[in-house]
Amino acid sequence: MRYLFDEYAFDTDLRELYRGAHVVSVAPQVFDLLDYLIRNRERVVSKDDLIKTIWNGRVVSDAALTTRLNVARSVIGDSGEKQRLIKTLQRKGFRFVGTVQEVQRPADAAPTADSGEQFQGTADPDRSDAATVAMSIPAPRLSIVVLPFANFGGDPEQDYFVDGVTDSLTTDLSRISGSFVIARNTAFTFKGKAVDVKQVGRELNVRYVLEGSVQRGGNRLRVNVQLIDAETGNHLWAERFEKPVADLFNMQDEIVSRLANTLNAQLIQVEARRAERSTHPDAMDLYFQGWAYENNGTTPQYMTQAQAFFDRALALDADNIEALVGSARVEAALGANLVTDDWKAHLAAAEAASTKALPLAPNHARARSILGLVQSFSNPARAIAECERALALDHNLADAHAFIGLAKFFLGRSSETEAHIREALRLSPRDSYAYRWFMFVGLAKLFLGADVEAVAWLRRSIEANRNHPLPHYYLAAALSLLGSPDEARAAAQAGLVLNPTFTLRRYRARVTSDHPAYLAGRERVYEGMRMGGVPEG
Repeated sequence: MRYLFDEYAFDTDLRELYRGAHVVSVAPQVFDLLDYLIRNRERVVSKDDLIKTIWNGRVVSDAALTTRLNVARSVIGDSGEKQRLIKTLQRKGFRFVGTVQEVQRPADAAPTADSGEQFQGTADPDRSDAATVAMSIPAPRLSIVVLPFANFGGDPEQDYFVDGVTDSLTTDLSRISGSFVIARNTAFTFKGKAVDVKQVGRELNVRYVLEGSVQRGGNRLRVNVQLIDAETGNHLWAERFEKPVADLFNMQDEIVSRLANTLNAQLIQVEARRAERSTHPDAMDLYFQGWAYENNGTTPQYMTQAQAFFDRALALDADNIEALVGSARVEAALGANLVTDDWKAHLAAAEAASTKALPLAPNHARARSILGLVQSFSNPARAIAECERALALDHNLADAHAFIGLAKFFLGRSSETEAHIREALRLSPRDSYAYRWFMFVGLAKLFLGADVEAVAWLRRSIEANRNHPLPHYYLAAALSLLGSPDEARAAAQAGLVLNPTFTLRRYRARVTSDHPAYLAGRERVYEGMRMGGVPEG
């Protein structure tokens, strides 16, 4: 019998626990404990029941029992603190509370992987018997294999560069929250072979296949990449990078960073579309849909829809880290962008969600960067330190660079903001949040009195995402100060269409810093908005 729950498959015949395509090492006694709890999940199991069944009635201390239960929880991604799957009921006993699907194992089924933390098997793409996939375990969400990139130039001296791109991309994609990335040793068994991506998906039990090629012509290098749905074989996304050959290692780093950031956003969109088709969405289905709405822009409508999905996810799983981080991001956006008069409460809610997530996942880079964003509005120096910690965890996290630029703006160091935004854009030039980064530079230029440059950056922000109200008001200020009242009024009106509740009173109520340069720039922007027709409120 196989029991499927979360991203795990518990096979009582093979006495193996699978997470996705790889085997989780489980001690025999812990396996027996899990087996008994899952089989008896419809009732509370007492301490005496466990001692009689698992320890054959021998005397067992409470400490020993607690230790075994904690090990059982840890192998299925649970903990004594969260108790998401194995719950302790005080003075009563224990119960497995996860949603379980029972599946009969085919008689000829075989394991999908050797034991180990990552799937390091030697699946042969030329096999036709599909023995490695007979388990039919559902592929985990965000599961992907990076196939070795093809060297179209044929130059053997370029192989090290091509393989390096594959290696680095495998490592960087594994940093995406919730991702499951096949280890490079398995991926490289496909090198130089023509593959059927659907067969690869079945053998490795992944949803997505990433394949690409590198071609050098003269002093230029071209990299083509395709993301493919392993179930249908459909191409979901494609991109081409072409750059002059300079320092190959620096170029490799830039290509990998851009790909990792772009793929993160693309995979969220694809998973959100999958989740929309689910008749019984779980917490992660709802999480993906929430992020998809959040990426649309900071209108009240989109933010409300995004938060509703995160709230539903947290109702199903109060400690779902990704939903907590998503909720923090929405609340931070509502507060940072002055969507409502109650911006302080939104920033406080964002900080609360981030600080709840971080003890559960201290190395969650995005959670730290969002906490940094929130702190920008109260303690910019502390915000910079938090974002630097996020970058130490994930050097590709472009948002963290942008938030450092914002924090420096609040510290009266507007002249430094652009450099941080350009670094964010180097890492992720087509980022779904780039429209906010452009606004940060436009606002910094406005505070510096560089109004022409401010207009260019703010228009770039609006062109990148027309559903973001705030840059319209800043553009109205810049155009007013440049002596273009008609254009200024049109810009202000466009912002008010997106958010009719915005007022100068709301803008003036937020004082983030007491730095003289910041305060002087703030008054300048206020006057420009007033001349542009933003209502007083």
